[in-house]
Amino acid sequence: MTARKATDDEILAALERHNGNRTEAAAAMGYNVRTFLGRLANIKNKRDVDKPEYSFTPLPLDDVPIEELIAHRKRQFQHKRSHEEASKLIPIRIKLAGPIGLLFFGDPHVDDDGTDIEALERHTQLVKDTQGLFAVNAGDTTNGWIGRLARLYSEQSTSAAQAWRLAEWFVGRCDWLWMIAGNHDLWAGSGDPLKWITKQSDTLYKSSEARIALRFPNGREVRVNSRHDHAGSSIWNPAHGPMKAALMGTRDMLYIAGHRHESAYSVLKDPISGITMHAAKVASYKIFDRYAKERGFRDNTLSPCLMAVIDPNLPTEHPDLVKIWWEPEEGAEYLKWKRSKFL
Repeated sequence: MTARKATDDEILAALERHNGNRTEAAAAMGYNVRTFLGRLANIKNKRDVDKPEYSFTPLPLDDVPIEELIAHRKRQFQHKRSHEEASKLIPIRIKLAGPIGLLFFGDPHVDDDGTDIEALERHTQLVKDTQGLFAVNAGDTTNGWIGRLARLYSEQSTSAAQAWRLAEWFVGRCDWLWMIAGNHDLWAGSGDPLKWITKQSDTLYKSSEARIALRFPNGREVRVNSRHDHAGSSIWNPAHGPMKAALMGTRDMLYIAGHRHESAYSVLKDPISGITMHAAKVASYKIFDRYAKERGFRDNTLSPCLMAVIDPNLPTEHPDLVKIWWEPEEGAEYLKWKRSKFL
């Protein structure tokens, strides 16, 4: 009787069942030994053809296993979420009782030839010499030219290296309640040197925006919405951006931005909470600007800075809870008078 044609796998299985004894495996499959050996030879030849004529030891993966990568991404998202949630309203505890002042520095551009460095020196000294006066930076500490704009370094007498020395000098001139990174600062990328400089001085440094809750010893809270620039503009009203944020966004007592090198101010009342909302834009210490002259921008500068005096002893709804001054020396005198009344 002729044995049925077994598959290659059946031949090999039979050989394995009989512990490699080809005679017994052939008898079990119904083949004579010669035929069985021929089948084994054919199987070997086919498998030799399928095998490449080389071999190597596989390399380890060039990255972490996918399970570790997923776990890392989960942790990174949790860190990101914690940071963003905490940034929605950042509390700053004011330990000094009584009225205080916030001196908002307009875009400093400390390395530009058109910047009034003497005014920066004078106003940072004013912060140091005035009790209860705190400094805030609206952004664009340096020009930070990059890309095609890097050619502008050839048009200023200050080198890029000297620019960072001036930035370090400026930040170290006084204590800063917080500092905003402007678009010129952000051009430095993730390696922004101002992150390191401000960290050494224990200063809050935020990219583009910082919404702050000033919390006073008597329990009063004054909210400040501070951005390098608020969205929105109008040829009829330079304060349109911060006003829009006040009317259509959060209800804070003070909205302030820089970026456009113009001064603007408007006062609004929130009919729901009853608070007074101050919407302001602070100009720049870069007084002479070739770009502005070329583009025909009008001079809308009242002062390179703005000072806000806050009296936490007044009710939250009082219209004079926050008062604005364009001349910092005058504002400092008013702050001294307010503090003398409190003390």
